[in-house]
Amino acid sequence: MDLETRLELIKKVGEEIITEQELRELLQTKEHPIAYDGFEPSGRVHIAQGILRAININKMINAGCKFKMLVADWHAWANNKMDGNLEKIQLVGKYLIEVWKKSGMDLNNVEFVWVSDYVEDEEYWKKVMQVARNSTVQRIIRCSQIMGRSETETLSASHILYPCMQCADIFHLKSDITQLGIDQRKVNMLAREIGPKIGFWKPVVVSHHMLMGLVKPLSVKTEDKLERTIELKMSKSNPDSAIFMDDSREEIKRKIDKAYCPEKIVEENPILEYCKYIIFEKFKKLEIERPAKFGGSLEVSSYEELEKLYIEGKIHPLDLKNAVADKLDELIKPIREHFKKPSHRKLLDFFNENEVTR
Repeated sequence: MDLETRLELIKKVGEEIITEQELRELLQTKEHPIAYDGFEPSGRVHIAQGILRAININKMINAGCKFKMLVADWHAWANNKMDGNLEKIQLVGKYLIEVWKKSGMDLNNVEFVWVSDYVEDEEYWKKVMQVARNSTVQRIIRCSQIMGRSETETLSASHILYPCMQCADIFHLKSDITQLGIDQRKVNMLAREIGPKIGFWKPVVVSHHMLMGLVKPLSVKTEDKLERTIELKMSKSNPDSAIFMDDSREEIKRKIDKAYCPEKIVEENPILEYCKYIIFEKFKKLEIERPAKFGGSLEVSSYEELEKLYIEGKIHPLDLKNAVADKLDELIKPIREHFKKPSHRKLLDFFNENEVTR
């Protein structure tokens, strides 16, 4: 695959790339750069963590990247997830890996790395200490956004440790590219600034799109684009804001039916977002059933075509929602069936028996 094709594939993942020129130079000098993404095992997996993440990782792999997926169990522990119980957190990690097995992720080219497997390595903690020594407390607190927390919250000492660990992870994994959500931008920028100071490198940042929640967005908009994106993203604390990877067909239909989807409006429309970032990435066409009096059923072959028809009012929100719910159920059904097996059912039952803490 030629350089430009590889670059374009990664640009399809990166809503923001810092910097595109550095990415180009990296691809010119390294046939198989190392890219990483990390996930905090903290509860049920929603569709952005499951299917959208698989879509993005597969594009990175197709562009020639070697991909490392970090199971950040110690980070979840530091962030007091699952009530600070490390064993429960690790069960959640195993659950996520099982989800990805059925989500279409190219697991032949993904290495799963558990933080708990390398925390006994003295070299890792040296990196953590180097990051901490070269950062102010104020700068680390500004990175609290990566944990789903704000600077104004009362943070524990472990919350201060978390960004130092995440920054050190990049260098410990020998990652050339950090491929995380745009909400992780602050710690990635910290890594770019600190890396050369402590004898490492400046990683390329490829920040993927954050899929917005299904609920109606807040009417008051912030001027900060990043803050607005984080405000809009789906939340595990509000189950109706997201489709989860073990939702039943009925639950998917219920959530999509009540989702925010203003007629003829594309901006901040979560149903259109699902179409753009998931449906048309996984299917070549979207069949939309309409009553004969409104022109009969439609077959749409691209997101651009869908957006045009929607703006023109030729597709009603309800008809679009019905089509989207069917496609989402088709994507999630294999995961749902996977967890009906006795060997995996206990992982799913675990969530019904344990409270997921913020």
